[in-house]
This record gives sequence, structure tokens and C-alpha cells, in this order.
Amino acid sequence: MTLKLHIDDGAAPYEQVRAQISEQARSGALPVGHRLPTVRGLAESLGLAANTVAKAYRALEADGVIETRGRNGTFVAAAGPASAREAASAAQVYAERARRLGLTEEAALAAARDALRAAYTQ
Repeated sequence: MTLKLHIDDGAAPYEQVRAQISEQARSGALPVGHRLPTVRGLAESLGLAANTVAKAYRALEADGVIETRGRNGTFVAAAGPASAREAASAAQVYAERARRLGLTEEAALAAARDALRAAYTQ
């Protein structure tokens, strides 16, 4: 995740953080299930007060862009209808499992494509 604050932009820092995370989640640069830095960690890396980042995270959560899972952290949330959210969640589980199995990204994608092809040609 790359965020750049522009002091002379005129937009409040929390709004810049909110807008950039929202755009990166919408574009897929931050995939569903991606774990975001802690409030303190992000604040420190950006040179902001923790309350500023916390305000951005609260706004993002209210917008449904991110979700907080208690002590497990804050993650990019699935957006869209229930079926899309469920598919995104299943894809995230698959991606994590493929990584744990030691598959390369290419091998994991090939396996997923094969499974989709088989499911849709029945």
C-alpha cells in the first residue's frame, strides 16, 4: 500500500488517507482481504497523529471499504452484492492456501482457471 500526502493539496490529511485507500481498494490495488497497517503503524509511517488515521479508518469502515476483525486487524472488505462478497472471500481463502502450499502465483492462477473452466463447461 502506497500513500502520499500532499500538504498543499487543501484536503485534510485524514481525507487524503481515506480517499487513497478507498481508490486503491476499488481499483484492486488493495485486494479484498488485504491486511492494512495498524492505526499507529500507518500514522508513524506517514508522520501523522494516530487520531488522524483512526478517523480515516472509521470513515472507510462506515463506507464498507474496510472491516475491523477485532484483534486480528483491519482488512479490505469485499464490496458489492452478497454473491460477489462470498466469491471474493472464497478467492481470498484459496489464495492464502495456495501460498501456504508453496505455489507460485502463476501456478495458483492456472489451477483456478482450470477449476473455473471445468465448473462452467459442465
